[in-house]
Amino acid sequence: MGKCTGRCTLVVICSFQLVAALERQVFDFLGYQWAPILANFLHIMAVILGIFGTVQFRSRYLILYAVWLVLWVGWNSFIICFYLEVGHLSQDRDFLMTFNTSLHRSWWMENGPGCLVTLVPNSPLAPDDHHVITVSGCLLDYQYIEVVSSALQVFLALFGFVYACYVSKVFLEDEDSFDFIGGFDSYGYQPPQKASHLQLQPLYTVGEVSSPKGGKRRITDDQEASV
Repeated sequence: MGKCTGRCTLVVICSFQLVAALERQVFDFLGYQWAPILANFLHIMAVILGIFGTVQFRSRYLILYAVWLVLWVGWNSFIICFYLEVGHLSQDRDFLMTFNTSLHRSWWMENGPGCLVTLVPNSPLAPDDHHVITVSGCLLDYQYIEVVSSALQVFLALFGFVYACYVSKVFLEDEDSFDFIGGFDSYGYQPPQKASHLQLQPLYTVGEVSSPKGGKRRITDDQEASV
């Protein structure tokens, strides 16, 4: 019962991770955040691998999934520090998220709840083919939306890591208790013998002996042995 509970819980956690990763991938695409897009893609593949390993009793897949979750926690921790500008990190270094291919920032910067975007015409700060905007009235700044999204990923990853370790340990114990190399021999199992339809019959030879009256009679080998 415990094994089923652990497996079912891990599948539920992976399902939540998959939904959260797909949602995040959509908004990262809208904001042209290429580094998060690549990380999200790898995470989606790892979560699918974890679900497959859980359903198919593959402990190695769960170990790979658990190892990836460690890296995933590190990546999301970096994103949290990046948007909160912890240490020497600064949001002005946009090339970290876009690989220096565009000037876009988070999609939530202009489309957050309650945000009002105002175009600044003829601004000397605007690069070629770009414009300057001001954003005001946001109920929640985009930095905190990104931080909450990353914190949710860390929360799910920690639970997934714990259950992945537990379920993979159960699978490994089950594999050790059954000898895959010896098959059923380790349990004293003997395959059924094929029944033979050929029955051996005793072979009799026929001989002739003379009776006292000069007649002859036929007896079998068994009768000759008794004589």
